[in-house]
Amino acid sequence: MITVFITDDHYMVVEGINALLANDKDIKLIGSASNIASCKSFLKNQQPDVLLLDINLPDGNGIDFCKELRAQYPSMFILGVSTFNQVSYIKEMMNNGASGYILKNATQKELSEAIHLASIGKTYMAFEVAKTLHAANNQSSDKIILGRRESEVLNLIKDGFTNSEISATLNISTNTVDTYRKSLLSKLGAKNTADLVRLAFLHKLISLE
Repeated sequence: MITVFITDDHYMVVEGINALLANDKDIKLIGSASNIASCKSFLKNQQPDVLLLDINLPDGNGIDFCKELRAQYPSMFILGVSTFNQVSYIKEMMNNGASGYILKNATQKELSEAIHLASIGKTYMAFEVAKTLHAANNQSSDKIILGRRESEVLNLIKDGFTNSEISATLNISTNTVDTYRKSLLSKLGAKNTADLVRLAFLHKLISLE
């Protein structure tokens, strides 16, 4: 049985999710909260397998709250829930540890599938959301321009060099290396070093040679 908790300040959304999941025998709704404070209060005593989290709440930002929750309750998976099908929201939510992103117009099948996948540590992306990300990646794929130093740092990162080793190799400070690394992560929209290398290969910014 997968336990689910909803954090959303719209009563109709909560009721709608309840109705969509009412006939799913593998899912048990254990409650809901309308804001961050009441969600925190509930989680002190009980954590669901999956938390459905609105990205806009009356007392805070659901995107930042997601990061906080993932750090505090690493065994609890989070699905971002929103009316906004925008790249910035999607990427920020995923970068902060969400296991997926679903829109508030999701069907029963989509919602159920998202919860089931999240509960076993897999990522779910609604079809409309995936289309948005794909379109954005296609638009930006030819626009990633790296400076000479950024390219040098990127290739050394690919080869497994640490910041200290890159600093010594290029004769620049470790703080400068860190600045280049952060710039690369931002330009490619990468979550971590492994993701940076993967995306750099996809964008043909580095090769296996």
